[in-house]
Amino acid sequence: MKLIYNIGLLVGIQPEGVLRVEGAAQGRTGVLENAWLAIEDGRIMDFGPMPPCHSDSPFCHSERSEESIDAQGGMVMPGFCDSHTHVVYAGSRDGEFLDKINGLSYEEIAARGGGILNSADLLHRTSEDELFAQSMVRVKEMMDKGTVALEIKSGYGLNPEGELKMLRVIDRIKKSIPAAVKSTFLGAHAIGRGYSHEAYVQEVIGLLPRAAEYADFVDVFCDEGFFTVEDTDRILTAAQHLLTPKIHANELAVSGGVQVGVKHQALSVDHLERTTDAEIEALKGTWTMPTMLPGSSFFLGLPYGRAKEFIQAGLGIALASDYNPGSSPCGDMRFVMAQGCIKMRLTPVEAFNAVTLNSAYAMGVSSDYGSITRGKKAALLLTTPGWDLTKLAYQYQTPFIRQVIFGRA
Repeated sequence: MKLIYNIGLLVGIQPEGVLRVEGAAQGRTGVLENAWLAIEDGRIMDFGPMPPCHSDSPFCHSERSEESIDAQGGMVMPGFCDSHTHVVYAGSRDGEFLDKINGLSYEEIAARGGGILNSADLLHRTSEDELFAQSMVRVKEMMDKGTVALEIKSGYGLNPEGELKMLRVIDRIKKSIPAAVKSTFLGAHAIGRGYSHEAYVQEVIGLLPRAAEYADFVDVFCDEGFFTVEDTDRILTAAQHLLTPKIHANELAVSGGVQVGVKHQALSVDHLERTTDAEIEALKGTWTMPTMLPGSSFFLGLPYGRAKEFIQAGLGIALASDYNPGSSPCGDMRFVMAQGCIKMRLTPVEAFNAVTLNSAYAMGVSSDYGSITRGKKAALLLTTPGWDLTKLAYQYQTPFIRQVIFGRA
């Protein structure tokens, strides 16, 4: 058994069986001051308030294992869970950054052959080993910043060979790191070069059985200028019994992607920069997690999602980084949490739940990650002394992590 003791604040406590929080519950989390937490075989065995030290207490120095940690008044919290990333990609698109500065929109850059197609061209010219090496740099950066579970999408291959190369790289990452990794087949990210729209939709459908050998989820970019509701419906119908849906929706327009995602029991519908009351109503009473990506709003100058209104309507929301080369080149989930507070007017607790428990739910791992719960993985952040959730979002660039614990036995 390993102990973490002298914890100033233990935050993120949830009862067993709570896999997500919604409505008013999004603004609540269990907190324990002056606490201890016990870990056995990589899982949270128990926790509680610090007792006085006496001869038969495991908190006496003579009883602690060499692996035990004196938190010295630091905060212990569940590690960040990032349910939407495109972190496997080749090269850089910093030239498009200059295009954005010069006033071109995301859609205009894509129409000129940039954007997703640019990343696809770079990926095709990059060996699988080099793609893995480049991607691991970004993944390690995310882990150093406190991410303990992440989802990674394909979608820059845009033909069978390229998409399967990406999925193999994601699988290799999954086997190489202590963080949890979920894989998503996003063949329907854009129309691959040399295909008509219909031919490419058919190619994606035909690739589903092979993609399912590696992937956990299937995704479609259901938005203006990319894939229609009808395309999405056909792809998700073909994916039944193979892969669980997660949908890109409502980034560029109110697309109908939320509704088709709900129809197919998508685990999450993501982006949601542009939504109406109809999307809120469609999500009520479903198992689908609305997931908002404030990094894209920040980088592209898009509207921020209506997170507060979703919560007031009784829904939960998750926040994720959307780490990708074109619209959110950052995987810092602490910054995502801060944007939730600063730009979306979430309370620090609402934003905290959005980047931990609810984001874990949106990638299907909240039975093991996202909260301080007995039996869950001890996937934790230990901070230096003096931190709480408000300060975490307020001083969003001040170093705070003393140690990241990944919950491996």
